[in-house]
Amino acid sequence: MFAYILMGAIAILSMIVQSSLKSKFAKYSKIPLGVPMAGRDIANAMLQQNGCGDVQVTSVSGQLTDHFNPANRTVNLSEPVYATNSIAAAAVAAHECGHAVQHKVGYSMLQLRTKMVPIVSLASNTINWLLVAGIVLYEVTPLPLYIALALFAMTVLFSFVTLPVEVDASRRATKWLETSGIVSGEQLTYAKDALRAAAYTYVVAAVGSLATLIYYAAMFLGGRRR
Repeated sequence: MFAYILMGAIAILSMIVQSSLKSKFAKYSKIPLGVPMAGRDIANAMLQQNGCGDVQVTSVSGQLTDHFNPANRTVNLSEPVYATNSIAAAAVAAHECGHAVQHKVGYSMLQLRTKMVPIVSLASNTINWLLVAGIVLYEVTPLPLYIALALFAMTVLFSFVTLPVEVDASRRATKWLETSGIVSGEQLTYAKDALRAAAYTYVVAAVGSLATLIYYAAMFLGGRRR
């Protein structure tokens, strides 16, 4: 019963955090910067000033789909961020450029996260099949179940490794936005608030994945002992 309550509480918390993020993004998307720069301009300026001139800024469809791709060295900004002059656009664009700067300087946690991607991708594609096999073969051998839990544990670890990567990218973004003079005073406070709201989504995701792992481990391994 406790496990169900915990999972339900995390699900509700996740919805609240996601709703808060969308609300803040909508709010700060209506507040223009004091300089005539859209998200793409913010990104290009930050990249140039941090020695990442070889990184391209592109536009991608969707909302909150912004990301840095180290494979092809691109900062991909969602359409509302790419073409809009606002506090939200500046914060998001600078955050994604923060990842590009991490890549350039060899930030250790980003390197670790990048090395984990193939394993996590494999885990995501095989966990469900292994869980099914583990349930079917439960009385014969626990091996598929153990492998599934081990792989799921890797995805949980990946979620927690992601946290410092995201926090550091936001720190770099905030510092650059402030020192460049693009935002200051109340606008800087708004930018920090937007980035903080985005960070909370990663915290909830990490805690949720850990709770799920504990739930499955207790359900299957506990049942095995009985």
